[in-house]
Amino acid sequence: MAIHEGQSVLATGMPLDEARGVVIMIHGRGATAESILSLAQEFDQPDISYVAPQAAGNVWYPYSFLEPLARNEPYLSSALNTVDEVVSYMSGRGVARERIVLLGFSQGACLATEYVARHAQRYGGLVALSGGLIGADDTPRDYPGSLDGTPVFMGCDDHDFHIPASRVDESAEVLEKLGASVDKRLYHAMGHTVNADEIAVVTALLGQVGVA
Repeated sequence: MAIHEGQSVLATGMPLDEARGVVIMIHGRGATAESILSLAQEFDQPDISYVAPQAAGNVWYPYSFLEPLARNEPYLSSALNTVDEVVSYMSGRGVARERIVLLGFSQGACLATEYVARHAQRYGGLVALSGGLIGADDTPRDYPGSLDGTPVFMGCDDHDFHIPASRVDESAEVLEKLGASVDKRLYHAMGHTVNADEIAVVTALLGQVGVA
């Protein structure tokens, strides 16, 4: 069931054919592609292309990311397929995976993290802002492949109402075992938002994308 099929994909920044790299930005629950794209202004990387797919009904999957995987089907599979279609489109346009960064906030961060774990190879980066791997605590995490040094940044409030710190910790460990270079930061009393330190870290990460 292609729930998210046919939804728009918005873009801003440098035209794809001229860009140093591409950031696929994945919005959170109840948000929009347009809203997540507005975050691109904060990174001050004008030679990057930013693209953002839109979820049907502004929601990638209906229930908490901590529910068993089957509980969020078929929405989750459709959402992951949407991300894969965008990545594949970029690859088809000659953008190497090493120049593609997946960035998400909240539900979008969970989706980006799960996608990268399930499709492990060398990416330009993964940025999970208030998110982690999807599924119940007993979900198997035996993902195949290698992230081969992919830089990963995970930032979250240490008492986020939606995202347990334990899941952020687990996700970071899983990604490290897959070969990623993980920078995990838990902030105190930040709330469910994005702070200045996260912006600075992501800006530095994006500054290295596509640089020989």
